[in-house]
Amino acid sequence: MASMSYVSLVLMITFLINSCMVALGGNFYQDFNVTWGDGWGKILNNGELLTLSLDKTSGSGFQSKNEYLFCKIDMQLKLVPGNSAGTVTTYYLSSQGPTHDEIDFEFLGNLSGDPYILHTNVFSQGKGNREQQFYLWFDPTADFHTYTILWNPQRIIFFVDGTPIREFKNPESVGVAYPKNQPMKIYSSLWNADDWATRGGLVKTDWSQAPFTASYKNFNSLTTAGNNNSWLNEELDSTSQERLKWVQKNYMIYNYCSDVKRFPQGFPPECGINKAA
Repeated sequence: MASMSYVSLVLMITFLINSCMVALGGNFYQDFNVTWGDGWGKILNNGELLTLSLDKTSGSGFQSKNEYLFCKIDMQLKLVPGNSAGTVTTYYLSSQGPTHDEIDFEFLGNLSGDPYILHTNVFSQGKGNREQQFYLWFDPTADFHTYTILWNPQRIIFFVDGTPIREFKNPESVGVAYPKNQPMKIYSSLWNADDWATRGGLVKTDWSQAPFTASYKNFNSLTTAGNNNSWLNEELDSTSQERLKWVQKNYMIYNYCSDVKRFPQGFPPECGINKAA
């Protein structure tokens, strides 16, 4: 009888330790709701893994239960492998309404062997059109990689595996709105956009490859409710600035602030304080 009690105690302690570990690392049951997809969005492994899938009938998506006014969020993603042409995987912050704010990571699929395009954008008061696009320096379908959004009152920084790829500084000094008043939720989706996503819509989705699946794990967030608020004043140090320059020199493939054809009358005013590195 005593040995049974001991075994039960050990099992209980093990369960509690595992529960704490899951909570510390973020738990999808706790933090997110699958919001659409006809069963294609799934939370697995006791809340440690989330998958979104897409077939010809439906894509899928999820959103956070909490909303954030400034935050630093991490998510590890493994993107759709193989021929992902026509598909788009998104991971972003957004408020609601016609004057919404939004901070975007979008991953544009491609033919097997061709690189994904990482598309970024920043909306403030309903106005976006601030695109920068990049190739990645690794295969984002082979393993999980960490994608981070830092959003504080001074700047928005996009990171990939801890390397900054884009900085959008608060442009209020030049009369441009900055996201600072509207709380945002985290959203993610996997959907078909073959009318534009791959080579401007020239390459269509090959449905014989379906279902397409993207995977998510290890969500973490720093918010103003936490004890560590150093991120609220975080900026790029000299080492990070050099890494930003390296990415933008070698992997940036589009920057709206250098698109003369699009802005023949002059670039938007925020471009002056958000020059490419």
